[in-house]
Amino acid sequence: GYFYQRVAECRYSSKDLQGIEYIDSYVFNQAEYVRFNSTVGKYVGYTEHGVYNAEAWNSDAAFLAQERGELERFCKHNAANHY
Repeated sequence: GYFYQRVAECRYSSKDLQGIEYIDSYVFNQAEYVRFNSTVGKYVGYTEHGVYNAEAWNSDAAFLAQERGELERFCKHNAANHY
């Protein structure tokens, strides 16, 4: 069988909301192949398939804007729960 996993996480480095990082990782058979990092602001591919997906997703402005908005919607909104 095959194993697919998507992990979205917020990394809080300090109590101010400026130190939050949003990471959205895509994993296939225990190997991460593409990742969105809010600090970088785009998708980065780690395998041949991941590079292909990253290029396609980065070229879609609406899709990329939605992913960038997750820092506000998901991370900053739930920061109080984390602390």
